[in-house]
Amino acid sequence: MYFTLLMLGSGLFWTITYLLIIQRSWRDRSYGMPLAALCANISWEFIFSFLLPPQLIQHIVNLIWFVLDAVIFALTIRYGPREFLNLSKRAFYTVLGLALVTSFFAVLLVTLEFHDSGVYAAFGQNLMMSILFITMLFRRRSLRGQSMSIALCKLLGTACASLAFYLYSAPWHHSVLLPFLYVATFIYDVVYVGMVYVRMRAGTKIVHTSPIKGDQTEASIQPS
Repeated sequence: MYFTLLMLGSGLFWTITYLLIIQRSWRDRSYGMPLAALCANISWEFIFSFLLPPQLIQHIVNLIWFVLDAVIFALTIRYGPREFLNLSKRAFYTVLGLALVTSFFAVLLVTLEFHDSGVYAAFGQNLMMSILFITMLFRRRSLRGQSMSIALCKLLGTACASLAFYLYSAPWHHSVLLPFLYVATFIYDVVYVGMVYVRMRAGTKIVHTSPIKGDQTEASIQPS
């Protein structure tokens, strides 16, 4: 029962995360999920929606996630080239396509190798995603495509899943890798939340001290 409740909480928070990323990507005319993380996510959701579907409730959640990630992927195709001005559109789409194919086979083969229903791949790519969100914030030096709401919902979604498997899933209690993935992902998620907060505060200070009406830098509009 508690396992199911925590997993439903994870599904809810991650669904909200995806919706917020879509909203923020559309508003900022950018993509809101790091490319490698997006390719791994949509690959995992395709595999566990259509090729290796789980039990009914998780299957429904996976289908919802796949649809939302498909929207995020479409926004990435539309706005992604703007973030890589040193690449031509053809080069960007080629790299994105290669990343998608690589991610698909990596997730599928890891699952077939360990016969784990996608658990190791899911938590592994969550750790990768948490690190990549931090690097995306560093690279952009702004909250373009990102927000505190996204950071918090992402943290809570993964934390709920981690607690569910750590406390209530006996088949995985023997694993020495999964606890590391739980803790490491949580630490990076907390760091990311802190970095987003600092960026928001920096943007707010710029708005308050700007001497010219309407003169807002990119950082200054991020907290809104």
